[in-house]
Amino acid sequence: MNIAAVYAAACLSAALATAVSVPFWRRWCLKSGAMDDPGHRKIHTSPIPLAGGMAVMTGLLVALLAGVVVAVAGSRSSVAGLFDYGLSVRATQLLSLTTGALGMLLLGLLDDKRELTPLLKFGGQLVVALVVAAAGMRITLFVPSLLFSYGMTALWILTVVNAFNFMDNMNGLCAGLGAISAGWFGLIAAGQGQYLVATMAFLVTGALLGFLPFNFPRAAAFLGDAGSHLTGYLLAVLAILPHYYTHKHPRPLSVLTPLLVLAVPLGDLVWVVLLRWKNGQPFYIGDTNHLSHRLVRRGFTPARAVVLIWLLAAAAGALAFLWQ
Repeated sequence: MNIAAVYAAACLSAALATAVSVPFWRRWCLKSGAMDDPGHRKIHTSPIPLAGGMAVMTGLLVALLAGVVVAVAGSRSSVAGLFDYGLSVRATQLLSLTTGALGMLLLGLLDDKRELTPLLKFGGQLVVALVVAAAGMRITLFVPSLLFSYGMTALWILTVVNAFNFMDNMNGLCAGLGAISAGWFGLIAAGQGQYLVATMAFLVTGALLGFLPFNFPRAAAFLGDAGSHLTGYLLAVLAILPHYYTHKHPRPLSVLTPLLVLAVPLGDLVWVVLLRWKNGQPFYIGDTNHLSHRLVRRGFTPARAVVLIWLLAAAAGALAFLWQ
């Protein structure tokens, strides 16, 4: 099996596992009351199960565990050897990444159920971010300071998590943006020969794509805060994992690649926060000033607004890919 087939298998297996799990998690939500009820700033008229986060996590874990088993117990091929080497080098990081994903999912589930205070929610996000940094997945920006590295990593993860949380305001928007961004991170890592990182990115791409048909254009399930927190966390970590500056790619500015890949959600976050600050509103209080809402007010249907934003994200990712 060649490397492209491995990437395709990772994406397809995660998508299938997610899609198969959605009906199960929908039933669980109906029984447990994990539903998003109609209300202010919401366009749905009946309760929708908040099944997306658990489904995406299920797809990711099932495909990841299957991939680890195949890599460890598989053939003696050069491809299997590359992944076996990658697992031995990044085993601690992979375990920490998964632990952090479960932690962020749990935090989102608690927020869905009890609507946590902003301070408690940000505190939980910070704890997960520090776990990631402690595992060695850190942003350095060529500054030889451990404190700086921890601070930048925590700030980055909190920013991206909340950017995707903010973008979860229309059917398919957050999941679609997550899949597009993860796909570009996968292609960038693959182009640099970072096989395990690329495979992880394609697993995330597949897991989100497997949920998308249940969320767009009509929603049979929502991501909820659990799903948007998980999506943002995964994209934040995928942005940290690749080595953008290497001997083969000796361009310091390449470390800015993640800003291009995530330009749409980050740009929306900055715009909305500045607007709320200007209007004297707390930045964490939701409104209808996001890009998606503005497009709808200009005459787009919600579905067309979402597709247009997807296209913008795809174009930004293409620029990031060409930047390498």
